[in-house]
Amino acid sequence: MVFSSSSLPILPCNFHVLPAADPPYKLLQTHPSLTLLSKCKSIQNLKQVHTHIVKTGLHNTHFALSKLIEFCAVSPFGDLSYALSVFESIENPNQIVWNMIIRGYSLSSRPLEAVEFYVRMILSGVEPNSYTFPFLLKSCTKTAATHEGKQVHGHVVKLGLESDAFVHTSLINMYAQNGELVSARMVFDKSHLRDAVSFTALISGYVSRGCMDDARVLFDEIPVRDVVSWNAMISGYAQRDRFEEALALFGEMRKANVSPNESTMVTVLSACAQSGSLELGKWVASWIEDHGLGSNLRLVSALIDMYSKCGALDIARGLFDGLQQRDVISWNVMIGGYTHKSHYKEALMQFRLMLRSNTQPNDVTFLAILPACAHLGALDLGKWIHAYIDKNFQKFTNTSLWTSLIDMYAKCGNIEAAKQVFNGMETKSLASWNAMISGLAMHGDAHAALELFSKMEDEGFNPDAITFVGVLSACNHGGLVDLGRQYFSSMTTDYHISPELHHYGCMIDILGRAGLFDEAGALMKSMEMKPDGAVWGSLLGACRLHRRVELGESVAKHLFEVEPENAGAYVLLSNIYAGAGRWDDMARIRTRLNDLGIKKVPGSTSIEVNSVVHEFLVSDKSHPLSKEIYEMLEEIDRLLDKAGFVPDTSEVLYDMGEEWKEVALSHHSEKLAIAFGLISTKPGTTIRIVKNLRVCGNCHSATKLISKIFNREIIARDGNRFHHFRDGSCSCNDNW
Repeated sequence: MVFSSSSLPILPCNFHVLPAADPPYKLLQTHPSLTLLSKCKSIQNLKQVHTHIVKTGLHNTHFALSKLIEFCAVSPFGDLSYALSVFESIENPNQIVWNMIIRGYSLSSRPLEAVEFYVRMILSGVEPNSYTFPFLLKSCTKTAATHEGKQVHGHVVKLGLESDAFVHTSLINMYAQNGELVSARMVFDKSHLRDAVSFTALISGYVSRGCMDDARVLFDEIPVRDVVSWNAMISGYAQRDRFEEALALFGEMRKANVSPNESTMVTVLSACAQSGSLELGKWVASWIEDHGLGSNLRLVSALIDMYSKCGALDIARGLFDGLQQRDVISWNVMIGGYTHKSHYKEALMQFRLMLRSNTQPNDVTFLAILPACAHLGALDLGKWIHAYIDKNFQKFTNTSLWTSLIDMYAKCGNIEAAKQVFNGMETKSLASWNAMISGLAMHGDAHAALELFSKMEDEGFNPDAITFVGVLSACNHGGLVDLGRQYFSSMTTDYHISPELHHYGCMIDILGRAGLFDEAGALMKSMEMKPDGAVWGSLLGACRLHRRVELGESVAKHLFEVEPENAGAYVLLSNIYAGAGRWDDMARIRTRLNDLGIKKVPGSTSIEVNSVVHEFLVSDKSHPLSKEIYEMLEEIDRLLDKAGFVPDTSEVLYDMGEEWKEVALSHHSEKLAIAFGLISTKPGTTIRIVKNLRVCGNCHSATKLISKIFNREIIARDGNRFHHFRDGSCSCNDNW
């Protein structure tokens, strides 16, 4: 029969249970054929035992057949379809056999079919018992079949089984996990069975709905708390990002002398990882070692995650290298740890090792590695990952993977590929819209970014704070001052989103670049929070652009107070002094930088060729092709000179001769990367480079001309944005 979810059949007043015809239980239990079942390791073994059971005549007993069905339906070596074939061969299944097949389907990927068999069981005249309902209610929980669950509840009441502890807890759990917290509470309150298990079932319901305060009230009422109830609360706090409360509750658990288990420690290590609680994490590591669980892969993976996210990457890697067996989870936490701490090269190396180990990556792997590809500009690897996802994750409904691909393509300089992924998404999330808007803004296509924002609203999405960071960045990169003002005002008046530091930073950058320093200053004074280093840094950058020396000095003082160890602030002020020819002041700032022991972040540029990322520093000669690179560099300079290019030495931070300044500019990391790209790729190939700092004015002018001389498109990402150099011009229109 086909089960209809509209209603279960009315429960008959009297059931007729068929008399048992099996031989005595003890004789069956010790029968050699049945003892072989416990040794089966495959369905092939099971079929051999089944044949033996038929030969000995045991197939005529319900007990033997129920054991066969139990193995097929419950054992990891079983086969539910085989269990069904055995079940259908039984002329009059008894209560045990029905319960076993219902149990099998409740554990399967088709749990609602357990309800179908329950209907058949009732119609056949076999009475359900207290063993039937926990599995039946579990099926209703897994499929969110609350309507059917309520009907099953009615059957439980009619049969007088509400006082059974397992049935009672299953009812609470079914209602609680399906969001029917009022019904769950009613079942709980009506019963005298208020043990730790029923308390925990109700607590889990509140936790799953985010009602942590209500869950805590219940937790505090439990007469005797077992480890499961403690775990439910600790896990609930952790899942809601209330890590400090999770760890505080774990402290209470230790004081109560309740022994934690594996699940406790995995949750606690996760909370330590997210909150940076390295000392407690180390205590957990000692506990794991003391309890002989050092080879437990789940716990060791949690330890690797904790150590890496707390910054102890060497310890994490030592644990990882010590694993005799590694699963996808252990690989993921190691890769994710490197990405989390911005060790992107190591993340890529680890990913390649994972592939060589024949471990199949999953969606979590790609969510960890795609940001590393994006940061390093590893476009070839990103394309390979995209192809892998297309082949293996086409039915992946979570939009996070596709959003990460959009972000990767945009940050690797291939905005067209980002558009293709975005346009190909059947279901878009707000995050995917935000990634595309920010990508367009980053590439200087302000009008396309703003058009996409309007389309997003037309499709019913409400922007959030992240959306407006992308929108204001688009206005900033496009030099759209009036539109920037309008969107900044609209954010608060029309969308009721309070500006955060990122929004103020974008707006002040827009105004500063336009030379509107009075308006920028007024906006800073109106901020509800104190300006951070990024806001002051934006204003200082504008002072450098407009050569506002005195204002720059004032702004730099504020920036030094907020971020005294920010080497970039000293470099910016040095640039301002250098631009004004005030070499003594520039030397004073550099001396102060050295005296404070602050190290300037070295300028570096990376380029990917044949799926390998090459990184260059200023005047770098460590590359194996260094000789060829410098020969190409000389050719570039010769052709630039022939084309009439005059180096801009105003930003060189040394009071040295013009000739030496020109040499210093020629050896900047981006020039070396471009030279390597020219000798390593075919004519006409697009060259993509990624620089960690803002590109200097001289290199920007030189790269424009290089793109024309060599007929190459050069796409460069610096610390602020993308530059598309093509035929002697740049997409930024010299506004960066």
